[in-house]
Amino acid sequence: MLKGKRAVVTGSNSGIGHGIALELAKAGAEVIINSFTDRDEDHAMAAQMSAETGATVRYIAADMSKGEDCRALIEKAGGCDILVNNAGIQHVAPVEDFPVEKWNAIIAINLSSAFHTSAAALPGMKAKGWGRIVNIASAHGLTASPFKSAYVSAKHGVVGLTKTIALEEAGKGITCNAICPGYVLTPLVENQIPDTMKQYNMDRETVIRQVLLDRQPSKQFVTVEELGGTTVFLCSDAAAQITGTTISVDGGWTAM
Repeated sequence: MLKGKRAVVTGSNSGIGHGIALELAKAGAEVIINSFTDRDEDHAMAAQMSAETGATVRYIAADMSKGEDCRALIEKAGGCDILVNNAGIQHVAPVEDFPVEKWNAIIAINLSSAFHTSAAALPGMKAKGWGRIVNIASAHGLTASPFKSAYVSAKHGVVGLTKTIALEEAGKGITCNAICPGYVLTPLVENQIPDTMKQYNMDRETVIRQVLLDRQPSKQFVTVEELGGTTVFLCSDAAAQITGTTISVDGGWTAM
């Protein structure tokens, strides 16, 4: 489906980004995976994905907190037809206690990186008359929770950036959409479960249903495969007229 297309997926050496990169590779795209480290295992991960899918997969290190690195990633990739802005971090604290350095880092990685990579990728997409930008926002891009001021602000910003790019590029063969996941069972979330069990004195299943998935009516985690499938669809010809919108993959969270 995506043979001949090059995809860059930021923050993709684990979790959601890795799942999306894998599904894009399965669909035939050449894929660039990314994180801020530059280890042998990072490049080995790309080689393994390539062997598994038959697609060309490369790893390029870039620090998404730095605008120049974000733009250099697109240049080193040789441009891209598909850009998935996925990189993100989280910190939880009341507004009055929120560390300024954490606020700055979350805004830089979760929001500003998407601006820089998109700005770098768009000229090449315009030259080809085809492009897909998929921004991984969050249910928190459409609603809010206490103690997550930076994350909620950044994800709302990603939704706004998505709409602006879509309007600017309308009619040029380029679409820009945002996927808004609910809770996804990534290694990061998995590692939080034991501590949460202790904190609430609950068993694993109760913690998942009553704490982690409290606002997710399906009481089921979103999977990285589901997010990868949604991304592949948005990159397909069937989604050519879907642009400037948000697709909630959240088990009904934002329907409440």
